[in-house]
Amino acid sequence: MKKIVKLLRTIKRNFKPVPPRIERFVPTEKEFLNKKMFIHDIASFDLCYDELFVQEMYNFLPKTTNPYIIDCGANLGMSIVYFKELYPEANIVAFEADEHVFSFLEKNVQSFGYKNVELVNKAVWNKDDVLSFIVEGGAGGRLEEQSENGNYTYKYVPCVSVRKYLMDKKVDFFKIDIEGAEYEVLKNCEDLLHNVDNLFIEYHSMPEKRQNLHDILKIVQDAGFKYHIKEAYTTKYPFIERKLNFGMDLQLNIFCYKN
Repeated sequence: MKKIVKLLRTIKRNFKPVPPRIERFVPTEKEFLNKKMFIHDIASFDLCYDELFVQEMYNFLPKTTNPYIIDCGANLGMSIVYFKELYPEANIVAFEADEHVFSFLEKNVQSFGYKNVELVNKAVWNKDDVLSFIVEGGAGGRLEEQSENGNYTYKYVPCVSVRKYLMDKKVDFFKIDIEGAEYEVLKNCEDLLHNVDNLFIEYHSMPEKRQNLHDILKIVQDAGFKYHIKEAYTTKYPFIERKLNFGMDLQLNIFCYKN
């Protein structure tokens, strides 16, 4: 805990917000923890900074000094920075589907000089495949069948099952933030969740699709987890309005842990 407090004090002392004049999706660079951070989208950077270094959403206590972490939806790599600054000997496997965003992830891991980090430029799914993907350019890209509804840009991306990364290994932290594919991934590996100590899921509800929150919670309960839920995004008046956040009407952060 003392290490976490020291890290946060260092970040807050040295961190200077990126000037607000920078527009979204305009690549930029800034100094972060005395290293160069490559940023593809200022809004994504600001969101990750708030969630990780202010709210400390991924703060956990591993049982070892070299925890094994699976990061599904790594974006530009702020989560990797957070984990590695807390636990320098951590072994991390990180997945990012968007080829453009992945290039920034690669540069940041190299810039910070991290070792024992495996980067995978694939979407996480319930099997190895190639599927349609919405390219959002920030933190909202997701697997979705192509449609004429909505002003989206699509491309096909390779997908991978995460099962082989869970087999015969103790996983200290399993993060799933993949914009709507969380149920399919969890269902695919539910028999391996006994290997996981801590599980973070960002749940996404789409207005045109059946909600599966209850299915997800059953999976984590059956795997021996207790859970805690916090609101990530919702509309103010659910009974009378359906405001969307990039096509989603509800986002929840689900923290799963074992006693």
